[in-house]
Amino acid sequence: MSSELTRRTLFGVIAAPIAIAIVLYGDAALAALLAMTAALAAWEFFRLARATGLDPLDDAGIVIAGLTPLLVHARYRGIYDPSGPLGVAALAMLCLLLLTALAIWLRGVGRKPIGAVSTTTFGAVYTGGALSYGYAIRYQDYAFAPAPVAIGGHVFTLPSGGLLLLLPLLLAWASDIGAYAVGRSLGRHKLIPSVSPGKTVEGAIGGLVASMVVAWVYTRWVLHPATHLDFHGAPAGVLFFGALVSAVAQLGDLAESLFKREAGVKDSSHLIPGHGGILDRFDSLLFVLPVSYVALGWLLTWAP
Repeated sequence: MSSELTRRTLFGVIAAPIAIAIVLYGDAALAALLAMTAALAAWEFFRLARATGLDPLDDAGIVIAGLTPLLVHARYRGIYDPSGPLGVAALAMLCLLLLTALAIWLRGVGRKPIGAVSTTTFGAVYTGGALSYGYAIRYQDYAFAPAPVAIGGHVFTLPSGGLLLLLPLLLAWASDIGAYAVGRSLGRHKLIPSVSPGKTVEGAIGGLVASMVVAWVYTRWVLHPATHLDFHGAPAGVLFFGALVSAVAQLGDLAESLFKREAGVKDSSHLIPGHGGILDRFDSLLFVLPVSYVALGWLLTWAP
């Protein structure tokens, strides 16, 4: 076994159970995990931006990205009221004005202030804004009842919201594995070689099918019996959700590949042993989580 594969395996064995436990537990632990991941992802994104010749306001963007999941946590805990005078739109406007003010002093005319503000704003929303939807899915309105799950002859009571959030996470993973496996074994036709030379049409279809199968299996045998949640028009609604998640997961992967190709780098960083950077591992979730939040709001139903 190669040293890189060993590092990848060890990291997965250690990190996966911790991440699942945090997803199930939720609350401040989940908010902290999302905030840390968002801040690191923003740092990586601004490194890519600098490699292309842009000059973002790194520190401000990283802080905004990291604080966004914490703000969503505060909203669900009743600490922050988005319907008050300092609503989401007002906060977003104030952040934009702050970045513009910083650009006056820190960038000036000669260091492309428009590009600095635009790149910083996009980077913070692309990372912190997108990942915050993971917290929103965890506390989706329908996911409120305790969920009994039988494992190895024992019954454990788990939070419905945690089991619901695991669905898009598992589907993104299934899509990635399916696309890789089918692409390696059957891939003949390149998908978008100018952006990601290794991806194939056959792999994309494999990821789509894998995600749909996992969506049906997980909903049929875990989500529905444990949480009494289901999809409108099941099984068609479940399969549609699985296909949708796979499609946007692959778009998220292609988007990050596009950014890396412009920056001329292979990995966004080397923060994760054997895996590259945060963006390399979570690029698909930056698309999956916001889209899943909207789709679940339309498709999810209470099914006792």
